[in-house]
Amino acid sequence: MPLFVLGINHQTAPVEIRERVAFAPRDIIPALEALTGLEGVDEALIVSTCNRTEIYCAGNDHGQAIGWLHDRLELNERDHNFTYLKQQNDSVQHCFAVAAGLDSMILGEPQILGQMKDAYRAAHAGSFTGPQLNRLFQQVFRVAKRIRTETAIGRSAVSAASAAVALARQIFAGFERHTALLIGAGEIIDLTAKHLKTQNLGRMIIANRSLHRARRIAVEHKGFAIGLDEVDTHLPEADLVISCTASPNHVVTSAAVKTALDKRRRKPMFIVDLAVPRDVEPATAEFEDVYLYTVDDLRNAIEANIDARKEAALEAHNIIHDEVASFESTLSTLGAVPVIRGIRDAAARIRDETVDQARRMLDNGRPAEEVLEFLGSTLTNRLLHRPSSQLRQAGEDGDAHLMEAATRLFGDDTSRK
Repeated sequence: MPLFVLGINHQTAPVEIRERVAFAPRDIIPALEALTGLEGVDEALIVSTCNRTEIYCAGNDHGQAIGWLHDRLELNERDHNFTYLKQQNDSVQHCFAVAAGLDSMILGEPQILGQMKDAYRAAHAGSFTGPQLNRLFQQVFRVAKRIRTETAIGRSAVSAASAAVALARQIFAGFERHTALLIGAGEIIDLTAKHLKTQNLGRMIIANRSLHRARRIAVEHKGFAIGLDEVDTHLPEADLVISCTASPNHVVTSAAVKTALDKRRRKPMFIVDLAVPRDVEPATAEFEDVYLYTVDDLRNAIEANIDARKEAALEAHNIIHDEVASFESTLSTLGAVPVIRGIRDAAARIRDETVDQARRMLDNGRPAEEVLEFLGSTLTNRLLHRPSSQLRQAGEDGDAHLMEAATRLFGDDTSRK
């Protein structure tokens, strides 16, 4: 069954297009139900992050999935150019590269692997994956681990979080007397908090819809937690604002930032919006004392790190090349499994029937030697009856391919005579 990937990412589309295509966590399961309900799509998995939305499928009709995505998101003809389709080995190679961080905005970043694992767990738990995607993603995780172990791609790890903090250091000489407002409580915000703590940040505020999750991060990093409804109140205190939530609406509005700036008396405010859809209203960038960056703006901040990882990436690509060939070989055996099972089941039925006959002969007092002779000859005749009939027919029809296949399967004993 063919594999294919339909997607959009930071290399093919700007953030304003990607945020339209992003799936909120609550939308993933309904989307998978719709996808696997399409004719020609048997298995599906969705990976949706700030930098990419990708649909991994096993099925015979990728056109159905493409039409579903374009219709669902109301993409026009121009938007179609932002999406890509990868099939068979190209899809496998792409999946390996994504998991290894080779297709990320920050080369070698490890967060995507965890996001792919979460996506796989969700799809697998809902029975939206099957033999093809299960086998693919089991190998994906093994290959990603191998690349991390055998190359330097993960050393001196960088991420969107570390890039944001590095960018902030260009604005502020030091963090000791500054306050950071981190909005969200996911992995990226947690990682950002860790980076800021190592830079001796003076004060940290964690805002999240779930106060319990905000407190978890705040306690670990000696900050304090607030709800999202308190963001506007604490915004004037923040020198750094780094936001990454799954909110469909702006969490930080330009009106709130303007009010905060008035209270700050022209002290600069550094804002990084790592969310897709964006958390910060774009008009905020128009204020003179605001430095606003989106996930796309981080590309320039990480170019120096990319050069250091290019050699490791070449090694990783070589590993992926070998692993794709291995996966292709493994996948090709899937079609043989039911055939082998069928042959074995048929042979077992013949064996059981013949052995039962032999036992009855013994019970009736027939000599053991006669029963053994019957068992051997009858098993041989019954097991070879169908292959022999088919080969005779092949000889009459001039079917050289079947004759050659039989020789490969059963061996050519004439060569030993």
